[in-house]
Amino acid sequence: MSIRYRPMTPKDVPECVDIIASHPVIGPRYGNRIGDLCAAWLRLLRCEAKNANVFHAGGPRSPICGIGVTVYVNDEFLRELKAKPVFWTGPELMKRTLGRNSPILSDRQLREDNSRGGLNLLTWEGCIRPGFETDQELSRLVIDGFVEVHRGFLLKEVISPQIESVERFRWTLQTGGMLWNPLSRRYETNFRKDPKEIIGKPHLVGVARDDEFARIGAWDSSQVGELFDYRPPKCGFSRSEQRMLLMALDGETDHELSQTLKLSVPTVKKMWLSVYRRVTDHLPGFTSDHSRADTETIRRGKEKKRHLVAYLRKHPEELRPVDLKLLRQGTAASSLRS
Repeated sequence: MSIRYRPMTPKDVPECVDIIASHPVIGPRYGNRIGDLCAAWLRLLRCEAKNANVFHAGGPRSPICGIGVTVYVNDEFLRELKAKPVFWTGPELMKRTLGRNSPILSDRQLREDNSRGGLNLLTWEGCIRPGFETDQELSRLVIDGFVEVHRGFLLKEVISPQIESVERFRWTLQTGGMLWNPLSRRYETNFRKDPKEIIGKPHLVGVARDDEFARIGAWDSSQVGELFDYRPPKCGFSRSEQRMLLMALDGETDHELSQTLKLSVPTVKKMWLSVYRRVTDHLPGFTSDHSRADTETIRRGKEKKRHLVAYLRKHPEELRPVDLKLLRQGTAASSLRS
């Protein structure tokens, strides 16, 4: 059975909340406030500092079999989360998202922290619909999808979902995760408690960038180490150009792009010209000859687009939100220090 994932939409939210509510371990963590999760996730979908995806076993109209919701949170919330006593993150995020003290970064904060300092990536929920827990294809896609949508961000810490089974707890540790000890205030791989006792209470499993670099071979089996392999973007695309390029990665044609972006086809073509100018200025191997309408130029244009898409797949940092001014300042400061 073919399993695919796509971004969560507002229409998906009620079904996703039902999956959480019906889960025998995760649902009870929300108690009688589970109904508020729908409003919280609808609000979440309007901000940039998140990745929310749903997984389908079959076509897009088939029932959702898995959910992955991650957010970028501020340092203060992470300090609270890592203090004793540790709390259930999902219900707390729900409450704060609907209140006035949401720890989720604003769009501006996301751009700034992704340009200097780094981001705290926290998984709100990673939930498999009961009945699909043993599906190996789904398990592989969940981790591959997680890496794919978060590559290219400047991450300083990655926190997994609070785990619901002993099997998943062991798997998370085997693939590089570590258990946070709020007493010693560090991540540890050696602990004396029984795993069943650990996951029965609020807990924290993750890894910090500095810890990852201090280890050899960590995360290798799941490719999560790629998350910390960061390079600053070179091209400096605008947000509108990034949105267009992200859709182009999915194979959308100029006509489809114009419909999705609600722009005319000539406007889309002008955006491509702007993109190619940036690429020509910052990357070798690209040319700026995209103005003539003869057959040879059209052929070269298609080759150029394929070349660019291939580059962007290997360099997702070019499509992540950044503050270009802060990024340039950081580059200049690094040059002076060197």
